[in-house]
Amino acid sequence: MLTKLNAKNQITLPKSLMQAVGPTDYFDVQAKGGQIVLTPVRFVVADAVRAKLAELGITETDMTAAVDWARTQPPTT
Repeated sequence: MLTKLNAKNQITLPKSLMQAVGPTDYFDVQAKGGQIVLTPVRFVVADAVRAKLAELGITETDMTAAVDWARTQPPTT
């Protein structure tokens, strides 16, 4: 596919190309061997948090207990 670089150093990616890679708003951009490589980036923050909690062995019960404890503490000024 051919696309044109405009005066603001921007390109428009063809719709068919975007449909092929799926929905994303961000791309990792790298120059490799004289080529520009775009890699779609999808942020899945909740999954990363769940993975970290599992790695640390923190359970839903632990989280509930922590929230309950925090709610009983006097406000700080």
